[in-house]
Amino acid sequence: MRLTLLFLTLLAFIAGCSTTTVYIVRHGEKVDESDSTNLSPAGFARANALADTLANRGIDSIFSTPYRRTRQTAEPLAKRMGVAITNYPAKPVDAIVERVRHIRNKTVLVVGHSNTILEIAKGLGTSPSLAKIESGDFDNLLRVRIHRGPFAKSIDLSQSTYGQITPP
Repeated sequence: MRLTLLFLTLLAFIAGCSTTTVYIVRHGEKVDESDSTNLSPAGFARANALADTLANRGIDSIFSTPYRRTRQTAEPLAKRMGVAITNYPAKPVDAIVERVRHIRNKTVLVVGHSNTILEIAKGLGTSPSLAKIESGDFDNLLRVRIHRGPFAKSIDLSQSTYGQITPP
């Protein structure tokens, strides 16, 4: 009986642990400044570079704002992984932050905009070193890892780039 109780306690203890990894990117380069614009050829190349970069990371879910440029950025990876793209509203960022906070033991991609990706990372509990994403900056890849243990939660951020480097 004691062994069973100990086993069940240990099982509950382990079940309370999880690690969620969230990749956050801005959409690729766009043709123009209109809301309904497509990606440019450089943007499509970046979308393919994103798929190459994340193909072996075990992406379970992909979130995109409903804009064409964000969906086009996510599509090559979604097709490669066989994962549907789920829309989220661009603003307020709290909507996607809350949704991601409830995900456990998964790896997700969130495609956003220059004025939202840092806010999403901050909303998840990190402090990005970048103060702003400039209008011509498309190569940032933020990785937020949320580890929930039985006694504490830790969150870390790694910032890197992917695809063709955008000039400063």
